[in-house]
Amino acid sequence: MRCLLSAYLLPLILHSCSGADWCYQTQVSCESHCKGPDRWSEVSADCGKNRQSPINIVTKKTKLDERLTPFKFTGYQTVFDSTMKNNGHSVQVSIPITATVSGGNLGETYKAVQFHLHWGTNGGPGSEHTVDGEQYPMELHIVHMKQRYNRLEDALRDPSGIAVLGFFYEESSSSNRKYDLFTHGLRSIQNTNGNTTLRKISLNQLIPPEVNMTNYYRYDGSLTTPGCTEAVVWTVFENPIPLDREQLRAFSTLKFHDGNPMVGTFRPVQPRNGRVVYRSSGAAVAASAVLILASISAALGLSRPH
Repeated sequence: MRCLLSAYLLPLILHSCSGADWCYQTQVSCESHCKGPDRWSEVSADCGKNRQSPINIVTKKTKLDERLTPFKFTGYQTVFDSTMKNNGHSVQVSIPITATVSGGNLGETYKAVQFHLHWGTNGGPGSEHTVDGEQYPMELHIVHMKQRYNRLEDALRDPSGIAVLGFFYEESSSSNRKYDLFTHGLRSIQNTNGNTTLRKISLNQLIPPEVNMTNYYRYDGSLTTPGCTEAVVWTVFENPIPLDREQLRAFSTLKFHDGNPMVGTFRPVQPRNGRVVYRSSGAAVAASAVLILASISAALGLSRPH
């Protein structure tokens, strides 16, 4: 059986498969002989370390960090053509232009390398990160590495060499027309190693204006597929991206290498192991506004004659 490569590591081969290939829980069976998430440490020892991703973000335990200021994006608005590929466990799109993110206490400028997604079954729960135990239908990861590195291998040796921006999706009653070309392209990559050209797309196109980019969480973690390298500064945005049911279901039409439906492509949440999850001042402001409104409502309720 050929090696399945981590979505984060393509197109560079950074780890060789040992023994059976890794797979998601939905692929585990008596016949498959692949190693599900509970056995990934047998494929790569890093998968058993203490700074693993994804995690469940418990909002009341997050810590306000005033340094988590708005990001500065460059090249996110640039339109490009790229290859969209079914790599055997996800759909991945390489980013052939120079697009960077800085600010937000990242410390350095990071350049975008690729983006990919994780999803459930026919639009059901499928995000990797969860918030207060809630699992969203899907999650987008835009993967960046420090601009000063030329090779992903070098970035992965740096404990903060990779920065991933994570976005949740939620089901909407209306379709997100900016995703039409993307979801239509899925029809051409049903089978593993299938690829097609995705034309005239930009990173901004993936993120609608209603996603408040100042509301986010931050923690130190890892890649979420083997080798699970602990080199990732995670930013998980609070506000989800809306897609309608059919758009969400379109991802479940893809197939794993064995021809079975590509569903449940997420790693279960990992222990936090004492790590602090920080929240941006934007997220804190939103939370404060809710509390203020609740206080006003309560006060009005108390002052009303009965």
